[in-house]
Amino acid sequence: MKMHRMLFRAWYYFRIGYGTYLTFLVGFLTTIVTVYYLAINNISFLKVIFPSFFLFGIIALVVWVPLAIFMGLFHFKRSQAFVSEADIGVEANPWYYKYPPGYTREVWGPLFAELLKYSARSLEANNLLSDEDKARLRTLEEKLKVLDQGGTIGWTKND
Repeated sequence: MKMHRMLFRAWYYFRIGYGTYLTFLVGFLTTIVTVYYLAINNISFLKVIFPSFFLFGIIALVVWVPLAIFMGLFHFKRSQAFVSEADIGVEANPWYYKYPPGYTREVWGPLFAELLKYSARSLEANNLLSDEDKARLRTLEEKLKVLDQGGTIGWTKND
């Protein structure tokens, strides 16, 4: 593997590990400590409800974890934010516009081309193709050929 590719992979793994796990834990603990010692500890009626940091931490977990789960569910199921994130991911990922290496390029691509070729022959032999159908099949054959040669089909960020 090339050195620059290894560095970018390491950078990606670092961001995921740091952002998803380490920062999450530190942020959660920091929030609980800050809220308790700067707010609850200084407000007498809240100090009666939460007499110890440990109790506040347990209650915070019991309330915040389900709330965070609900918010995450809302993000994926009801929010346009996730749709936008998915759009950006598709636009940025070149594999949506070309054959990825592996079985797609080695098996599925050639299989699609062969099936298209033999289907077209069979339909042509039975006079079941209009000129419009033939044009569409030729367009598909050309696109499969471009993909087979490593090119891209559809919108890309280079367009």
